[in-house]
Amino acid sequence: MAAEIVINARAAARPELGGVERWARVLRDRLPRLRPSRYAVAEPPAALSHRAGHAWEQGVLPVRSRGAKALLNPANLAPLAFPRNVIVIHDAAALRNPAWYSGAYAAWQARVLPAVARRALHVVTVSEFSRREIVELLHVAPDRVAVIPGGVDPRFHPGARTAPRERPYVLCVASATARKNLAALEPAAEALARDGVELVVAGGGRPQFAAEQGLEGLTLLGHVDDADLPGLYAQAKAFVLPSLHEGFGLTAVEAMASGTPVVTTTAGALPDTTGGAALLVEPDPEALREGLAAALADPEPWRAAGLARAKHFSWDRTVRELDTLLSALVP
Repeated sequence: MAAEIVINARAAARPELGGVERWARVLRDRLPRLRPSRYAVAEPPAALSHRAGHAWEQGVLPVRSRGAKALLNPANLAPLAFPRNVIVIHDAAALRNPAWYSGAYAAWQARVLPAVARRALHVVTVSEFSRREIVELLHVAPDRVAVIPGGVDPRFHPGARTAPRERPYVLCVASATARKNLAALEPAAEALARDGVELVVAGGGRPQFAAEQGLEGLTLLGHVDDADLPGLYAQAKAFVLPSLHEGFGLTAVEAMASGTPVVTTTAGALPDTTGGAALLVEPDPEALREGLAAALADPEPWRAAGLARAKHFSWDRTVRELDTLLSALVP
């Protein structure tokens, strides 16, 4: 490829959409529009976006990127054979708690992630919390890790609408995986059901994550099309994210931008990301139940605080800060 910087869009090819995939799609789409002559995109077929994609990422991508000054990798991993990687590492959760992941994925991350991080031209991460984890667990020098937060798309706003659900609902947007701690929402779901309110979870499973069991009391929507997410957020009575670990917490920001009161936990980067605009609780069932009850009883202060906090995050800012960093690294 003739461009100075190639964007590794493997994660952008995945059909599901989490924070990592959102980052990959945003960078794939917006960086070439910002500087068309500087950036090019390398994206595999969707079939090579997950496990089979490791071979494409480690073998094909370095060849396709030969001649580029840098390879930008938005989704935690990069080809070991390419000598000029800039890598976005969202968190080091697979090293912090391997039990949250499949054995093969945790072993792969433990072997490859420290190697690509130490060899990279530079590491980018999404919060100061993740920066501290990367320095501690991957042994990367602090001055080689830059913090650039994610953003929120203007599509997420209080007026967004989708097909209405039959009953009022509280929303969680998360994959049904151990780290997301969805089983802790069961008591809250039981209490809400007595008032005619559903606890709805949008998000599919992930092959690399340990699945979570015992979610019978939750309404699991599975994968939700990206076009329907803004309305799903905006029409919810509240949003809850019960995670045990978050490198940033993008879904909480999307909920705040949608004018939906947010209840989340004290885990990881969530206190810093929400900045006092969410009701924070410990990630245990009773605390989550009580937190949701409090937010639903008096939602307006949380709604107003969330809308104000969400204005601090935009993808335009993210892309421009990353472009400025890349310009300094690759003149």
